Amino acid sequence: MKEERLSLRGMVYASMFGAMTAVGALISIPLQPVPITLQTFFLYLAAALLGGALGALSQIIYVLLGILGLPVFSGGKAGLGVLMGPTGGYLTGFIVAAFVIGKLVEMKKKAGFSWLVLSMLAGGCIVYTLGVLQLMVVANLSPAKAVAAGVLPFAPGDVLKIVAAAAIAMKIRGRINI
Repeated sequence: MKEERLSLRGMVYASMFGAMTAVGALISIPLQPVPITLQTFFLYLAAALLGGALGALSQIIYVLLGILGLPVFSGGKAGLGVLMGPTGGYLTGFIVAAFVIGKLVEMKKKAGFSWLVLSMLAGGCIVYTLGVLQLMVVANLSPAKAVAAGVLPFAPGDVLKIVAAAAIAMKIRGRINI
């Protein structure tokens, strides 16, 4: 069995993308109960460029920074309580989605634009699913109301973020050596 090790360069890239996700959280359009941010843009980019393991690590780093008290979550929030609130499912979804997107991209030797977009759409569905499930529980919403509040306002923006992230990933992926 081949043992996979994380390279120092890979860990640095994961840390950088975790930090970029944190910056993306500060760029926010405040809507309730879930604000629109650029977090998912950096999630998609990290997963496409770093692959499953490092993409997920970048999001683990991001979430851990917030849990440790740094104000890196949307709206400058921090702490474990955010993970238990209405946006917690989305944050958990970032980690799972980054892994899945990265693994889907890794399946193709030279993934094209369409494959990147489809992979990111699959990841977006994971983020939305976990987010809506927690939103239903925490805010005591029906599935329809949770989707109306936690998906519909954000889906058009996410499509634009996915297209932009896929285009950027196509341009710079050869320059990232892990």
